[in-house]
Amino acid sequence: MNILRSYSNWRRYRETCSELGRLSQRDLSDLGIARSDIRQIARQATR
Repeated sequence: MNILRSYSNWRRYRETCSELGRLSQRDLSDLGIARSDIRQIARQATR
């Protein structure tokens, strides 16, 4: 069960990174997100 949860969290992390990475700098700015913060935000989304 733990392996499935870990895989699910990893997938959610990758999807979040991918979605935020596709946004333009202006869109990220409007959201108050720096491009360098994407990985940290994605990690928080998996909790």
